[in-house]
Amino acid sequence: METIFNSMFPTFFSIFCVIYIIGYFVIFRNWSQKFRPEASSCLISLFHGSPAVILAISALRLQPVWGFASPNTNSENAVLEFSIAYFTMDLIHYLIFTPREYLFIAHHLATLFVFITCRSVALHGAFSVMVLLVFAEITSFCQNVWTLAGLRKDDSDLAKRVYWVLSPPFYALYTVMRVVAGPLFFVKMSTSLLKHEARDVMPIWISLSWIVVVGAAIMVSWLWIWNNWMEYFRERGVSKEKKEG
Repeated sequence: METIFNSMFPTFFSIFCVIYIIGYFVIFRNWSQKFRPEASSCLISLFHGSPAVILAISALRLQPVWGFASPNTNSENAVLEFSIAYFTMDLIHYLIFTPREYLFIAHHLATLFVFITCRSVALHGAFSVMVLLVFAEITSFCQNVWTLAGLRKDDSDLAKRVYWVLSPPFYALYTVMRVVAGPLFFVKMSTSLLKHEARDVMPIWISLSWIVVVGAAIMVSWLWIWNNWMEYFRERGVSKEKKEG
């Protein structure tokens, strides 16, 4: 087993720690204590999401053979370490400040399980993880700006406008990535991971666990975006009634 601690993980983790601390004590120091932790979490997510997409796409372009169970390349391992560092830091954030956010904690633990087993146990399958990472993080910038605006929308007209203007395009992009593209790729990935070619190089328990974890994440994403769409149209209806009244 290869360990991520003999890698770039400590460096990446230190960077995300510093960014979080700067966000908490400097950038968001004038925000209320209620919002400072979540805002700092959004800040490190901003430094992870879009860079992760770029790094993952670059790693895929350098991959000599595209296959769901192909050997990991050094570039793919670096992206995995980068993401493991981010999710570890954000998990610590949740455990300290919002330990009852069981769904987010479970999501981070499941994501870390896939990343770590891919990087340090299976040593194969990073192609699948890179594609899923792109689908998941391509909405990151919009989501974090939307979240930050949502934290301040009750006491800032600008934040409120940004929140409502950004909601439809963010929800639409999220729907395309998580409800359409992601599940289609998941079906192909699941089928491939259960074939003999994958079972010859990856333990079957890893393939099955990835399928369960990713499938559960997709279902949670469907529920999350459905609830947000319903809330958006409900709020629009209320706003329309107030104007007509």
